[in-house]
Amino acid sequence: MLGKPLWVWLTFAGVVVALLVFDLGLFNRKDHVMGVGESLRLSAFYIGAGALFGAWVWWWMGQTAGVSFFTGFLIEKSLSLDNVFVISLIFATFAIPREYQHRVLFWGILGVVVLRGIMIGAGTALVHNFEWMLWVFGAFLLLTGVKMLFSSHDEAPDIASNPVLRLARRVLRVSKDLHGHKFFVREPAPDGSGRRVLTATPLFLALVMVESADVIFAVDSVPAIFAITTDPYIVYTSNIFAILGLRALYFALAAMIHRFHYLKYALSIVLIFIGGKIIYTQLYGKVDPALSLAVTAALLAGGVVVSLIKSRNEQPTAAEALVESSASGENR
Repeated sequence: MLGKPLWVWLTFAGVVVALLVFDLGLFNRKDHVMGVGESLRLSAFYIGAGALFGAWVWWWMGQTAGVSFFTGFLIEKSLSLDNVFVISLIFATFAIPREYQHRVLFWGILGVVVLRGIMIGAGTALVHNFEWMLWVFGAFLLLTGVKMLFSSHDEAPDIASNPVLRLARRVLRVSKDLHGHKFFVREPAPDGSGRRVLTATPLFLALVMVESADVIFAVDSVPAIFAITTDPYIVYTSNIFAILGLRALYFALAAMIHRFHYLKYALSIVLIFIGGKIIYTQLYGKVDPALSLAVTAALLAGGVVVSLIKSRNEQPTAAEALVESSASGENR
């Protein structure tokens, strides 16, 4: 299951912990509004850290492992773009002030580290014991890519009617108002007894929704990386490094989400390509990892260029306008 010696996993864990401590302890000790410039700088820091880790993987494990890491990193980073859109809608729904949004994203990363580990561990076990699961992953990615390609890209998910949110409201006592950056507070019991009971705040509900959104998007991204490699170390580390950087880049991306409107079509084609690659590999043999990286990078770069050109004079959709107003603080 581990696939690598324990010290290799501990090295990765140490790097991630150091990055998170550095983030919270140095960059974001106090609640503040993160601007686009700071978001870009922090994202560049995380991307640089991921690139250095990938270079180490290349040096220690060889070219194939290194190329697989960078391919997985690129795919996860790109597929998570929709996650930025949904997270922005979550913050808009709960009217979370911008100065508290980074706190939700930061603590959300801890949940991602655990949840992705569980999903990747389960995927590794399935592939190891049932090789035919790769056929299932390939077919799933093909169908997902085709569905994404022909579905409406303007529809926004209805956050308020989400079953996870409804369950959380039934199980938890939730306060009506925010209490600064606190996830839980003690409020007087509704029975008038004078007792003070533990109560969740809307900030905690936003955190729960962000975590549930990541689980949904992981259903696409985890099989996609298994198409590149079945090495759990490469799958997991590339996933986590991509997510770390994306959360930092959130504030810049959310402020101009409509400029990447057409990138979703490129992502659809990437999923179709990866699903087809799995099926081709099962039938005829492995595809050169460098070719997979080149095709993926070319498709995504083309999607970015087309998006920036075609959206230059276009107005954002209603959902995109809501996201961008939330990111700029206009909804407050």
